[in-house]
Amino acid sequence: MSGFAPKFWRPGTEAPESKVRIERPYSQESYADSIAYNPYLSLSMQQQRQRLPVFKHRNHILYLLEKHQTVVIVGETGCGKSTQIPQYLYESGWTNSQKIIGVTQPRRVATTTVAGRVAEEMGCMLGQEVGYVIRFDDVSDPKRTKVKFLTDGLLVREMMGDPLLNKYSVLMLDEAHERSLYTDIITGLLKKILKKRLDLKLIVSSATLDAEMFRDFFNLNTSGDSKKDTAAILTVKGRMFPVDIYYSYYPVPDYIKSTVSTIWAIHQDERPGDILAFLTGQEEVERVVALVLERAETLPDSANQLMVLPMYGGLPASEQLKVFGRTPTDARKVVVATNIAEASITINGIVYVIDCGFVKVRAYNPNNGLGELQISSFGVVAYWCLCTESLVVTPVSQSSATQRSGRAGRVRSGKSFRLYTEKDFKKLPVAAVPEMQRSNLATVVLQLKSMGIDNVLRFSFLSPPPAKSMIRALDLLYALGGLDDNGSLTHPLGLQMAEFPLHPMFAKMLLTSGEFGCSDEAVTIAAMLQLDNIFLRPPNKKRESVRQHNISYQTANKSLLVYAQDRARLAFSVYEGDHLTMLNVYKAFISHKKSARFCHKHFLNYRVLCRAVDIREQLIKTLRRFKVKIKPVEDDECEPVQRCIVSGFFANAARLHPSGTYRTVRDDHPLEIHPTSVLYGEKLPQWVVFHEVIQTNKDYMRDITVIEPEWLYELAPHYYEFGTAGELAAKRAKTTS
Repeated sequence: MSGFAPKFWRPGTEAPESKVRIERPYSQESYADSIAYNPYLSLSMQQQRQRLPVFKHRNHILYLLEKHQTVVIVGETGCGKSTQIPQYLYESGWTNSQKIIGVTQPRRVATTTVAGRVAEEMGCMLGQEVGYVIRFDDVSDPKRTKVKFLTDGLLVREMMGDPLLNKYSVLMLDEAHERSLYTDIITGLLKKILKKRLDLKLIVSSATLDAEMFRDFFNLNTSGDSKKDTAAILTVKGRMFPVDIYYSYYPVPDYIKSTVSTIWAIHQDERPGDILAFLTGQEEVERVVALVLERAETLPDSANQLMVLPMYGGLPASEQLKVFGRTPTDARKVVVATNIAEASITINGIVYVIDCGFVKVRAYNPNNGLGELQISSFGVVAYWCLCTESLVVTPVSQSSATQRSGRAGRVRSGKSFRLYTEKDFKKLPVAAVPEMQRSNLATVVLQLKSMGIDNVLRFSFLSPPPAKSMIRALDLLYALGGLDDNGSLTHPLGLQMAEFPLHPMFAKMLLTSGEFGCSDEAVTIAAMLQLDNIFLRPPNKKRESVRQHNISYQTANKSLLVYAQDRARLAFSVYEGDHLTMLNVYKAFISHKKSARFCHKHFLNYRVLCRAVDIREQLIKTLRRFKVKIKPVEDDECEPVQRCIVSGFFANAARLHPSGTYRTVRDDHPLEIHPTSVLYGEKLPQWVVFHEVIQTNKDYMRDITVIEPEWLYELAPHYYEFGTAGELAAKRAKTTS
């Protein structure tokens, strides 16, 4: 065991003094005996459905839905609500009269996997009676699909075209406890729709939910007579199997190394069963996977018995599906995941859960001046970025910890190992802060305006956002040209921005790209920015990459661990920044006829680039609908493309400070260039714009383009309150002196 291995104890028992407390060591029995612990292997699909806890509540659910307009269902993780309730509705005739059933999920992966499972249980092809719709991917048939799964963001876009959702008979908001941005928008809009459409039924479901709050929000009864209530609550008791919770006896100094140590302790001492470990982000997931595989190589027997698989949102779909495969009888599956595996999706065979106690969320602070320091009970400082949204690592909530533990009770009694003390658990917030209260609201305001809700400040939010966030969003939309002096959508730019399936900054960049003569390049950059992991980082190919690019192994490992794959970017890199580098990658991919061999040679993600081609084609169709001509820039000039990027992302402008760091132009917030940028370590440009901020120990800009300050004056004078060109020149001279 590593020195970082935590000591666990189960509440109600005597705390351990020396060894890691993992009960019932299981090292003598064969892994083949694990079949005895999976009750589903010998059951038919119908028998599996009937064994789920939600099955005995089937008639109660249908009765409440007939009697009330809204039903709030609270069911513990693993009860089967996500997959079974849509089928109960379909079997009961709610898809008659040319109506369909809609089920929303907050995550793309959950949408596709749950839809696939329901289609399998209903015995139909995915895309026929059961289909799904996510951004840039529609697997449904307008005439045949009766049960449609979609992300909450897509449902909001459907409301823009059909405000009363006339084609739906029942809507189910699943995993409402996550309180995603669009889930909160949907709840506010549905409250208005339910008043107009008395025939529309709504189901709100989750494992950990403030049921009374949702019931009171959707209850349209104002008479005071409880018999006339339009909303009711149903609780589905019982998880499939009990889960024992174990806390760390002492706070762990490094939860990444402790996760690896705990995985090995379980593998060596526990009975058969797959392991699910929760971490905060892709880099941590890949690091733990690499450490476990590296340690497995030193133990040949363990290497054959461990299937170590990553799971995060940016992973290609083919790689994500691997975690759902059946584990061989002589092996143990270890899934290392972000909070994407916390709810909705179910990975069969999970018996042991390792919870690091942290989660990475998007945070936004609209205030000016100094940032807001928050010190958690874990001793971690979270800094809420001022100028834009940033990714921040924060402690999980108690409800999220409960959700994570519940993943272990699906096939037999399980165990959850929390890498924090019970004392720290009790200090955690009961529920996470709704995304509505910590997000940039520019997209929200734009879409609400497009649906005729002019007074967005008085919109019926489930959890009202800070007024400053709304004002900041209105300010940005006005500067982008989406709103006029009266706060109404401009025509045609504002209306077109609202219809675009992208952030308003992207929409403005694309819709004005024709004016700069670079619409072909702009749409390519926008498509590439919708995807992650364009450059691959396979740990086992590190030495090979060093050899291919004539880099000494000592140089590649100097200071921080530098993957030589990053050096492969030099073949595509330009001084103008990351956006044009992505453009070069895409052009090279197309010029080599979308060759998988070319991608393998240059450590490019072939599937991601193929996906970029599809997204680009869909964006081009949207631009042509708005009569924007798609034409490339003349003579391969960079300046028109840079100016076009500034036209959309001027709010994310930063200048080089004499201290060597960057400062945002409007808020004077300190930032640094992310190590993955092509500009990192090079001669630093004076002025840049960036796509987003990533926070670790510092705030880092990611996806950067070099600009000239005069472009800010020309394209966004009101946003920065610039005066004359002479005043701007004076400011520039003062900054660079």
